[in-house]
Amino acid sequence: MASLSFVSSSHLTLRTPSIALRSTGSSPRTSVSFSVKAQSVALSQDDLKKLAAEKAVEAIKPGMVLGLGTGSTAAFAVDQIGKLLSSGELYDIVGIPTSKRTEEQARSLGIPLVGLDTHPRIDLAIDGADEVDPNLDLVKGRGGALLREKMVEAVAEKFIVVADDTKLVTGLGGSGLAMPVEVVQFCWNFNLIRLQDLFKEFGCDAKLRVDGDGKPYVTDNSNYIIDLYFKNPLKDGFAAAKEIGKFQGVVEHGLFLGMATSVIIAGKNGVEVMNK
Repeated sequence: MASLSFVSSSHLTLRTPSIALRSTGSSPRTSVSFSVKAQSVALSQDDLKKLAAEKAVEAIKPGMVLGLGTGSTAAFAVDQIGKLLSSGELYDIVGIPTSKRTEEQARSLGIPLVGLDTHPRIDLAIDGADEVDPNLDLVKGRGGALLREKMVEAVAEKFIVVADDTKLVTGLGGSGLAMPVEVVQFCWNFNLIRLQDLFKEFGCDAKLRVDGDGKPYVTDNSNYIIDLYFKNPLKDGFAAAKEIGKFQGVVEHGLFLGMATSVIIAGKNGVEVMNK
C-alpha cells in the first residue's frame, strides 16, 4: 500500500440536511461529513478499500459484539481486527460472520465467533457496499451474502459501511451493475419474469446469477440469486423494496435502506466519513 501523510488540521464540511429514514422508524437526521485530506499519491482501488476499512476498525472497543461483513472491502476490516487481536491492542471481542467465507477468514485469524441465537444484540457491524446514494442508502449483495448481511446488520446498534469512491451513485441502481434478489430455487424463472416486469419502466434486465461453470450460483442458504440491471436509477428505494417483498419465493433483496449509521468513503484525496 502506498504510504499516506495526512495534514494535521481536519476539514469539517456541513452538508445540506437530507431526509434519512431509518427502517426502525427513527427520526430523520442531518447528514454531516468529516473529510481528512491526504497528499496526492497514486492509490489503487484495493489501497482505498483498505484505507476505509482500517478507519472503520478504529471504532471498535473492547467488549464489543461485532458484525463481520462479506466481500473484498470487509475482508480488509476482518484482517485488521485479527492483527489488533494478535498484538493485544484489541481484546474481549466476539464476531458474528455474515458468510461462510468470512467465518473461515475470521477463524484463521483467531477471532472468536458467536451467532445471533446467543448474541442477538450487536454493538457494531462493519461491511462494504456496492452502491451508496446521497442519503446513505445502499445496494449490497453482489458477493452473494445479502440475506445473512441484512440479518446481522439490521440488529446492529451502529453499522459502518466502508467503500471506495467508485461506489457513490446519485440514485440506487445508478451504477448499471447488479442489484441482487435472493429467491428460492423452486420456480425461480417465474420470479425472474415478475421482477423484470415490475421494473420495466427503469429498463430492467433480470438475469439468473451463474457460477464459473455456468451453473446457477447457490447461496450459503441454498437459494438462487436473480440480478437486476437498471438502465435508470430507482426513484423510490423504499417503494421498490416493498413491492419486491410481496413476491412469494423472494427471500431477500439487496436494498439496504435506512440502515447505515456511517459511511466511510476513501478517494484519491483522502477519507470522508459521512454520518446520519
